Amino acid sequence: MRVSVSWLREYVDIPDLPVGELERALVDLGIEVESIVDLSATVTGQLVVGEVLEIEELTGFKKPIRFCRVDVGAANGTGEPQEIVCGARNFAPGDRVVVILPGGVLPGGFAIGARKTYGRNSNGMICSAKELGLGDDHSGILVLAEHVPAKPGDDARPVVGLNDIVVEVEITPDRGYQMSLRGLARELAHALGVDYSDRGRMPATAGTAEPAYPVEVRDPVGCDRFAARMVRGIDPAAPTPDWMRQRLTIAGIRSISLPVDITNYVMLELGQPMHAFDADRIAGPLVVRRAVPGEKLTTLDGVTRALAPEDMVICDAGLPNPLAGPGDGVPISLAAVMGGETSEVVPGTVNVLFEAAHWDPAMVGRTARRHKLFSEAAKRWERGVDPALPLVALDRAVALLTGHAGGTAGVEVLDIDHVRPRTPVTLPVDLPSRRVGVEYPPARVVALLERVGCTVARGADRLAEDPGEVGIAAAGGEVLSVTPPTWRPDLIDPADLVEEVVRLDGYEKVPSVLPTAPPGRGLTWQQRRHRAVSRSLAERGHVEVLAHPFVAADLADQLGLPADDPRRRAVRLANPLSDEEPLLRTTLLGPLLGIVRRNLGRGLRDLALYEIGTVFHPQPGAGRPPAMGVDRRPTDAEFAAADAVVPHQPRHVAVVLAGDIEPAGWWGAGRPAGWADAVEAGRAVLAAAGVPERRVEVRAGEYAPWHPGRCAELLVDGTVVGHAGELHPTVVATLELPRRTCAMELDLDALPEPPVAPAPTVSGYPPALIDVALVVDEQVPAEAVRQALAEGAGELLESVRLFDVYASEQLGAGRKSLAYKLTFRAPERTLTVEEAVAARDAAVARAAARFGATLRGA
Repeated sequence: MRVSVSWLREYVDIPDLPVGELERALVDLGIEVESIVDLSATVTGQLVVGEVLEIEELTGFKKPIRFCRVDVGAANGTGEPQEIVCGARNFAPGDRVVVILPGGVLPGGFAIGARKTYGRNSNGMICSAKELGLGDDHSGILVLAEHVPAKPGDDARPVVGLNDIVVEVEITPDRGYQMSLRGLARELAHALGVDYSDRGRMPATAGTAEPAYPVEVRDPVGCDRFAARMVRGIDPAAPTPDWMRQRLTIAGIRSISLPVDITNYVMLELGQPMHAFDADRIAGPLVVRRAVPGEKLTTLDGVTRALAPEDMVICDAGLPNPLAGPGDGVPISLAAVMGGETSEVVPGTVNVLFEAAHWDPAMVGRTARRHKLFSEAAKRWERGVDPALPLVALDRAVALLTGHAGGTAGVEVLDIDHVRPRTPVTLPVDLPSRRVGVEYPPARVVALLERVGCTVARGADRLAEDPGEVGIAAAGGEVLSVTPPTWRPDLIDPADLVEEVVRLDGYEKVPSVLPTAPPGRGLTWQQRRHRAVSRSLAERGHVEVLAHPFVAADLADQLGLPADDPRRRAVRLANPLSDEEPLLRTTLLGPLLGIVRRNLGRGLRDLALYEIGTVFHPQPGAGRPPAMGVDRRPTDAEFAAADAVVPHQPRHVAVVLAGDIEPAGWWGAGRPAGWADAVEAGRAVLAAAGVPERRVEVRAGEYAPWHPGRCAELLVDGTVVGHAGELHPTVVATLELPRRTCAMELDLDALPEPPVAPAPTVSGYPPALIDVALVVDEQVPAEAVRQALAEGAGELLESVRLFDVYASEQLGAGRKSLAYKLTFRAPERTLTVEEAVAARDAAVARAAARFGATLRGA
């Protein structure tokens, strides 16, 4: 919001302060200051009033050019008329204009000099409002009105408003009252300790038995107050006064017509958005209701909008509507957001109906976002508007209109009032001191809350039901009953009142005390595991992504999950970001495969992506959580009941591989990613998580959405913790993924806490390397054979690794050869050949006894 300091001074006695002190006063109250600009410094050099004496029309050019002689008094040092070339045509001899003389600089760094142009000498420039930074109007020169007391040679800055200071602030969503002169002036009065005149609480003309116009409000929740008043017989040609147009321009609002400008002016002044109807363009009574599906409305911006049932509309009951019931009328205004074209004020309007209402902030916010129509009115409504303002705003608007355009104000005033009184908030008088750590005496707390506008009743002492309970005195202390003012809808909780006490007393008084850091690294073992897993996958060439946890209702069908799969039971969001994704994920693969598909659509073919995140499994038969208010701390039983409804949220890690995992190039052919790479990614995760290899088992399994013949189960201590392998061809086709796309998903929370890792023993003696090739049935897992070799080899075995799998007719049908590299080493001596061979034979014997394995070639 942008506003001039001169306008603020009409509300509050602001002393002459440096710009920095004014900014500091606002910041100390928690108001974010975007900028404070002294307009007098935006134009340097001589900016003076000039009177046009002569105009010579120059011909022979592509556009009309005028050679002017302008009286600038003694400002040019000679007293002679100034010769200036100008292309505008909206001024005539005798008009007073604004002239910047050579050596001056306009906003934007535009320097003005003396030069020869169009065959004539031009010494300076006659300025438009846009060139002076006063608005967007560049259609013509700024011509001073006849009543402006200025003569040639006078400084033009105070004449056009360039002697003012403009403050631009960013208003937080919870403080809508600050989006007005009334609210900002009140804040400055608090900060500077000066007098303040609240025009929003002035006496106003009360509603009459005879309404100003027949209106029916059918939804008192969406619109709990509706007021209106008529002004008849205005001068349709009456212009907006310069001072009003100037203030609107500074605020960033374009001047349209006097009635419309008045509604915008009152909105900026008091914070009450209003609307002006052309009463002669309304056929019948007005009906305030929710929209009917299928209804449309062309708003003032010329856009035809399809209305939703939640939208509030003002309708003309005199127009038939085939989509609605009898008497519902046709929408002529999108309530609280923007008016409609059919009833807007036009150049010939003589009878104006002013409307000032109070609308539900949540409804307005949803309507504005639904239609992407963030008008100045909607911005204020969704932040909260004072419901006591409508009659005051009507009086102000009627007075301005009749004062500048004549006409007769109707004595009838419509006021449909369903506003509920504010509910008092119970506040222990010592709560601010206990919460903030600063001593606030009871009298100081009461005084500060009354400065905000609250009505404070000091009650009797009472004992606490729970010493930790917010809103109840801790130990027999005094309790205040605080009724917030109508313009502060954000004050609903004791904590809100505490914040106001601290804010007005000064944030700088609150001590800055850092908590004592706990000893150690500051990370839990789960956090260290998370980082280790992420780092391990990244070092292997995988790229981390972060997916939204929301999924479509048909994701389980796309992944081919069985009907009885527990992953089909998902948590449905009450207010999803998108109706297309209303569920929380039960597996990481769904969103992760969507990211893969998106990258494929961008031209990336070789992908190795991973994500670490939570999945959500609903508690069976949990029901609904208990309703818990904010007037006290919930009991342990209520907390337990609420926790029982919260879904189980284990942390998973998932990897998806598509395309080549080893790229091709001049060094040779590449290698496509396969199911074994997904299994290896699972092994890498388990190793990074601190799970010893001896506790890990990999075996064949069947689990959607993996290929039943190319799926591996990852087990730790005999418990399945994840799956890896190639995705099912049907899933790949449904999701439009490359053939043989592979994936791995593992439950990190199912892994045991890593034991304390002993320091590795490093032997300086040489190893003994022996390869063995064993022939087994093709159904025997290679991992099981590896474990048998490790068990049989004994303590001298350092490592065993599968390096080849071979099958042929020579081995026999249903047989395969598995080749392993065995490394033997003793920590304190060099092994002999006999010791190494004996260990190898023991390993082979164990595999033979367990799986019937035979040495290949034996």
